[in-house]
Amino acid sequence: MADDSRAQAGDPDIAHLASAFADPRRARVLMALADGRALPAGRLAEEAGVAASTASNHLAILLDHRLVTVEHQGRHRYYRLASNEVEGVLEALARLAPRTPITSLRQHTRARALRAARTCYGHLAGQLGVRLFQAMLRAGWITGGDGYHHPEIAGDRLSAPGKGTQYHLTDHGAAALTQWGLPPGVLGQRRPLRYCVDWTEQAHHLAGPLGTALTERSFELGWTTRGTIHRSVELTPTGETGFATIAPPSTTP
Repeated sequence: MADDSRAQAGDPDIAHLASAFADPRRARVLMALADGRALPAGRLAEEAGVAASTASNHLAILLDHRLVTVEHQGRHRYYRLASNEVEGVLEALARLAPRTPITSLRQHTRARALRAARTCYGHLAGQLGVRLFQAMLRAGWITGGDGYHHPEIAGDRLSAPGKGTQYHLTDHGAAALTQWGLPPGVLGQRRPLRYCVDWTEQAHHLAGPLGTALTERSFELGWTTRGTIHRSVELTPTGETGFATIAPPSTTP
């Protein structure tokens, strides 16, 4: 009879895996990779606040636990999260973890930049992401809710993917986003749009494939650029003009 290794396996060794998340330096490395990009070891050492040799040891542990993967490009090694499942664990831990106090000017500057605009697992978040979502609602590009956090609604939890409101892209919104150059594959209108409850603004921002495509397109158009603080995003003057074109459908008298 064939050996069924799965049938003979014991319970999942959660403690072993959790130990990889337990060190704050490794946690900072994982969060630095949470926007989906591959980053070099030197950059991750800066994010973790450790020497390059120490960062290598932590990255080896993350590799051993299959939480990250590594790619060789010339003399450099680039790391990224191993799977969407790792990203999901980080999201869950972020919802449960207490907030650390801000104790330095650097932390204050970082917190302010991330609140203004940042990437959240590939889509725009912070004040910019929330304002964009609100503008799309006012213009009739999206329908189904008001864009605000409603704690009394089941599934509308802070710092989490939203499940309490059914948002949909409208015909006008799909046409407008086509003009912006978004691919047709993300402009379907049958399924509800994915959104997140923004943890700094306590309001909704666009997520899912449409949110990711919109973010990528804004970078391509030069409407946004990546800030000097990791995960931060800066709105350019061109972006101010571009996003200002969000408008309701014209009506004929």
